[in-house]
Amino acid sequence: MATKSDKRSAGGRGANDPKVTLHPPGPARQVRFYQLLVAARKQWFLDSLSEALGQLDQGVIQSQVAELVPADVRRLLAAAGLRDEHLFPVPAVIELKPSLIGYYRLLLGAPQKTFYKGSTGMGRFKSMEEMGAISKQKPYIFDFCRAMAQPLAELVRQIPKMTERDLHELPLLTFGSQLQGSNNTIIGKTAMKEVFAAVKEIVGRHVVEANENKLTIRNSTGRIVLITLSHDPDLSVKETVGNQTHHRVAIEVKGGTDVSNAHNRAGEAEKSHQKARRVGFPEFWTIISKQGVDPSKLRNESPTTNHWFDISEILARRGIDWEDFKRRVAGTVSIPLN
Repeated sequence: MATKSDKRSAGGRGANDPKVTLHPPGPARQVRFYQLLVAARKQWFLDSLSEALGQLDQGVIQSQVAELVPADVRRLLAAAGLRDEHLFPVPAVIELKPSLIGYYRLLLGAPQKTFYKGSTGMGRFKSMEEMGAISKQKPYIFDFCRAMAQPLAELVRQIPKMTERDLHELPLLTFGSQLQGSNNTIIGKTAMKEVFAAVKEIVGRHVVEANENKLTIRNSTGRIVLITLSHDPDLSVKETVGNQTHHRVAIEVKGGTDVSNAHNRAGEAEKSHQKARRVGFPEFWTIISKQGVDPSKLRNESPTTNHWFDISEILARRGIDWEDFKRRVAGTVSIPLN
């Protein structure tokens, strides 16, 4: 015959046992991390590298690999069935997709703060990782690849049986700790930068100058359009006509994911939009997590917003909102949609 103790150990609770109140944490933080992870795949992970490699002459890649990667390491990778360029940067890849500097940094396990500090000499390349653009760094690309080949070669020698799965997961260890150590403000800033990077993909062929906070575009009419990353608004679009600058669109980016707090985020966007209206912006977009949120609640909190876009779709570059966002960005800056 089973005793009370037996019943409790089997999953039951005795009549005299005290009730317990359990409060596991919600998923908001992890959802926020997921949004940033999806965006990072487009810039810094193996998916992005494979896409770039598919556009390049493999003969050029192999010639550069032979020049940069030690022969013993190439043999180890061949035995493991891995492509050399999946572990070693080569100039052709970096010049085509500069943001992939971040992939090799993460593969090496180096946080941004460590990798780009003054003593490493790598600081000049930080904007390439974050903005995906090359300017004054081009003469140093080969030097970067040669310098990175040394520690990455040691990585292969010390993990000689590396697998394809390892290549996917090793960068995540550093990326995850980077996000885990970030507070909400930094995560919000990261979301803004990722949206800025997504905008750059849309207008890319028409960019005449780029830095980490501003894109200068020459549109189909020959006019100059500026897309700027700042605050109030988070992103702004302005067009230069003659000697005058015309405000076009103010964009607010809200990276939070807690459904119960959605009205607060929309209210914050409204305050920024009201400021933008006072300086002359005529149109206002808000990029926010729409999942599980009553659309009327968002509209009530920010009646100034003309268009709402789901941040997960913008960061992932897929979905109905992403397609709508692309069309509206292209229309606003007066360029054909690629």
